[in-house]
Amino acid sequence: MNVHHATFADLGLMAPLTRQLSQLGYDSPRGVQLAAIPAMLQGRDLKVQANTGCGKTAAFALPLLQRLMMTPPSGPRRFVRTLILTPSRELAMQVGESIRKYCAQISPSPRVLTVYGGVSVNSQMMALRGGADVLVATPGRLLDLLVKNALKLDRLEALVLDEADKLLSLGFADELSQVFDRLPKNRQSALFSATFGDEVTALAGKLLRDPLDVTLAVETDKADISQRVIEVAAECKTPLLIQLIKQHKWPQLLVFANAKQTCNRLQQKLQRAGISTQVFHGDKSQGKRVSVLNDFKQGKLQILIATDIAARGLDIDKLPAVVNYELPRSPADYIHRIGRTGRAGESGVALSLICPDEFHHFRVIEKKHQLRLSREQVSGFELPAQERM
Repeated sequence: MNVHHATFADLGLMAPLTRQLSQLGYDSPRGVQLAAIPAMLQGRDLKVQANTGCGKTAAFALPLLQRLMMTPPSGPRRFVRTLILTPSRELAMQVGESIRKYCAQISPSPRVLTVYGGVSVNSQMMALRGGADVLVATPGRLLDLLVKNALKLDRLEALVLDEADKLLSLGFADELSQVFDRLPKNRQSALFSATFGDEVTALAGKLLRDPLDVTLAVETDKADISQRVIEVAAECKTPLLIQLIKQHKWPQLLVFANAKQTCNRLQQKLQRAGISTQVFHGDKSQGKRVSVLNDFKQGKLQILIATDIAARGLDIDKLPAVVNYELPRSPADYIHRIGRTGRAGESGVALSLICPDEFHHFRVIEKKHQLRLSREQVSGFELPAQERM
């Protein structure tokens, strides 16, 4: 098979899936899909290092859906056949939405459910009474439902950990262990992570059996992202950002800050400058976050200011630019943040505004990811009168 001209059918996917992919505009498989789909169709476990935006949801979802098509369910209700664990509500919703799109032409249609915290558990318990062919879940809510006996994992056929490094960094290690203790040993497992530190490597060792190891290089994946670093005094960051927004006229922009309060203050300053924005962070209600995210995805909102809750897994079509108003605390999160742009073959710009206090941390990020980023200095930047306070 010539990988440069491979089709999804060449990878072994059946007609209901390939027809739907064609309708969705998926012309040909991408790197992670070329490696992962045939291996998962053969029943192999999978260990994948890849950045978000490389097509990994399709890489694990498509072969799992084909397995469901080929093997009828067995056993009583309340059983789950396929479990996908994600670190955030937003990513769980997005993965669930993607899977429902992929299986639109499968008959009978697989039962795909999504469960996460922040909303009533009762409606999710009711939905799970009929079991699920695919359950997308955050670890905390999944454990709640298991304790309430709302579902059973005894007959689980496949497990996927999406964003494994984030699951661990958010402190879900204990919840994951409790979930794993309830799983049958005879299952297929896949683990996807942007970074593989000691904890993720150890988790993969416990979870996977003779896995196919797939690594997509960070440098290759980020070739379509122009990374710029601008050195500026801390008090000049906001007026410089305002100037950049007005100068570049980006149709959409995602701005990252580290704290909720910083997001809120930055929103107020941009709005005073006549720039309409919304914020996206953990203090916002689930309904508000869903609403804001949908507006941004649909292009109704030009500028979104967010904490790292938006850095993972969120897929915004053709987002042209990302700005790090502050550097992320973790070098891994730098890659996840900039990965919101330059997705699916599009090009993008990632701008980081760094002040003298951040120079050392910037060098840590450079060294960790073997980046050599050119730094631009902004000196003699004239503060607008309203900012000289």
